[in-house]
Amino acid sequence: MSTTQTPPVLAAELAEAWADIQRYHPELPDLAAPESLIGESSSACGHELSFERLLHEAVHGIAAARGVRDTSRAGRYHNRRFLAIAEEMGLDHPEEPHPSSGFSLVTLNPEAKRRYRPTIDRLQRALKAHTAATSADTSRTFRGPAARHGSSGGGVRVKAVCDCGRNVRVVPSVLAQAPIVCGGCGKPFRIPEVMGAA
Repeated sequence: MSTTQTPPVLAAELAEAWADIQRYHPELPDLAAPESLIGESSSACGHELSFERLLHEAVHGIAAARGVRDTSRAGRYHNRRFLAIAEEMGLDHPEEPHPSSGFSLVTLNPEAKRRYRPTIDRLQRALKAHTAATSADTSRTFRGPAARHGSSGGGVRVKAVCDCGRNVRVVPSVLAQAPIVCGGCGKPFRIPEVMGAA
């Protein structure tokens, strides 16, 4: 029962945290689908779901509102335009870019931690409750689309297999939307348990 109720509760908490960010950054667009962030870390951003990740996503939102191209390489490489907006929003960054993800690994600076402390605490409680409610359910590991940078990607592709042994590389959230059926045996491709339980 709690596993079906928790995602909407967490989505509401994410929307509320997003609204808290909008109070400081009014040009930030509304968060259209908070549930798209639930349950799936973003390889492009290098963060599991947290307030820091939410603020990272807000940087992308402001970049979109300003018409700024803040990433390249199918959304994986975060450039200096991303970095400039991240700094405005209270995120620190490493001195040098990561070779494949650029400046994606930003962290909250002390001022942002103070500013958003109540929001961070509230979201942490919701995340802990969500994790506790869903930790035994490995089929719920991948839920939201990781590819917010366009249809070309942004999510990690993993191996999915069918009963006849064929395999494909697929973003888990794409496979979760509808079955992908093997043309050889007619059975759906699936992510092996060892991968799905990450």
